Amino acid sequence: MKEIVLTGIKPTGQPHLGNYLGMLKPALELAEEQGEERLALYFIADYHALTTVKNKKELQDLTDQAAATWLALGLNPDKAILYRQSDVPEVFELAWVLACFTAKGLLNRAHAYKAIVDENLAAGREEDKGINAGLFTYPVLMAADILLYGTHIVPVGLDQRQHLEVTRDVAIAFNKNYGNIFTVPKAVIRKEVMTIPGLDGRKMSKSYNNVIPLFAPSNQIRKQVRRIVTDSKRPEDRKDPEDCNVFAIYRHFADAEAVAAKRQLYLNGGLGYGDMKQELYELLETAFSAQRDTYNALMENRDELDTVLRQGAEKARDIAVPILRKVRKAVGV
Repeated sequence: MKEIVLTGIKPTGQPHLGNYLGMLKPALELAEEQGEERLALYFIADYHALTTVKNKKELQDLTDQAAATWLALGLNPDKAILYRQSDVPEVFELAWVLACFTAKGLLNRAHAYKAIVDENLAAGREEDKGINAGLFTYPVLMAADILLYGTHIVPVGLDQRQHLEVTRDVAIAFNKNYGNIFTVPKAVIRKEVMTIPGLDGRKMSKSYNNVIPLFAPSNQIRKQVRRIVTDSKRPEDRKDPEDCNVFAIYRHFADAEAVAAKRQLYLNGGLGYGDMKQELYELLETAFSAQRDTYNALMENRDELDTVLRQGAEKARDIAVPILRKVRKAVGV
């Protein structure tokens, strides 16, 4: 049997550098590491997005953007499986079965749920105000996404590690009751890219509006890079590279020799933030201009995207149906 590597992306905004460095790039690399010994599954979690995205057209556009991003970055749908979550109905049946083996206390402690509860309490609101059942049970659907394919490895960001722990707990509880039905997956977290700073120094996130989009027009990329917050030190002043938001992104795109040289300029003095931002912009253009063209071409041909996703769903269901059949037989339905 091949080792299954699975990654999903929730289509809630235009993909950005934080997504690329924290999840997209590591996921693509991990799938290539052992070649024919691994099968990589990449899915667009459009039903997960329903917790926040309520506009039909917006959800469809964001789903297409996510699919076009994977393909533009080099995902080969002949070697890997790319699909929409909503095209695999088995995942939603499994989610109900798993919900019956998920302790409510686990969901009470989920970071996303707790964060909104804490926000509500701090503002003097009812603790569950604005929280829908989809958000509360989000980790259960994520567990179904993973367990339905016999997944061995899930590349995740640090903020998603808890969800994978829930998945493992649920799989172990089910197996204890019915025998060895589910593969218990493990997380792979690339520590060097766990947190990517945004324009303001906080974690790059669509919710903070501090992102650099991957495939925005060149002039917009330049504008966003210029907005990166720096301190007021002059070029001749010594600076700490580890304290610089520009350098934190730069080091992921420049070669090792350039990174080492820049580090010395920071420490010795002689580096201006304006020059550093211009160099970062040029590096991003070099890294993504060709992919941007591919992305734009795909977004102009939505039928091609739909065909790729539907063919991927057929392959995904070939894996999912036998596993769900085992689950149904185990529980007696």
